[in-house]
Amino acid sequence: MNKKVLITGGTGMIGSLILDLCLQSKEVDEVVLISRRSIGIQHHKLIECIVSDPLELSQFKTHLNDVNIVFYCLGVYTGKVPPLEFRKITVDYPLALAKILVETAPGLRFCLLSGQGADRSEKSKLMFARDKGAIENKLSALEHLSFHAFRPGYIYPVVPRKEPNLGYSFSRWLYPVIRLLGKNLSITSIQLAQVMFTVGLNGNEKEILENKDMVVIAESIMR
Repeated sequence: MNKKVLITGGTGMIGSLILDLCLQSKEVDEVVLISRRSIGIQHHKLIECIVSDPLELSQFKTHLNDVNIVFYCLGVYTGKVPPLEFRKITVDYPLALAKILVETAPGLRFCLLSGQGADRSEKSKLMFARDKGAIENKLSALEHLSFHAFRPGYIYPVVPRKEPNLGYSFSRWLYPVIRLLGKNLSITSIQLAQVMFTVGLNGNEKEILENKDMVVIAESIMR
């Protein structure tokens, strides 16, 4: 049976790559994209739900029925918004969506783009680690939900982009060195998207996939 997929963050680096994979896949019949703005793509599989508030999705309820897989790639860089807004985007938005979806799609597989260092004790002094750990905990605890958290280290953008800050620009410059330091430090954008897509379709025995786990999977499926 082919799949109905929902994607958030479809204009971002990873979400856009996953969107392309879904539209090209014979295993995906329908793609629902939740976004603040249109991506400007016309495709017979694609349904766009343009929202101003991701917590208010009632008007799109018919499109949210019977979703099989969620690729949740919406996020915000640390320091770009105040702490309360970061928490809202990181924790409240994905949790609200998951609670709506499990009502009509028992067995839903929810693939969350998390981050390396996510702290499930929720005691870290770092806001990023606390909030990423918090949403992992909340999604993991939901009934009738198959959950996977993807925790990349540095994501190397295969397609050049305007880097969000000086740190990312420096990391891109250093990537040839970072790559040589081990499989747990970095992954390419294409590798990450392919791994999330593959796990979304087929599942995985691990709930948490660290950077090393994803690189190993990517190497096996992209030979």
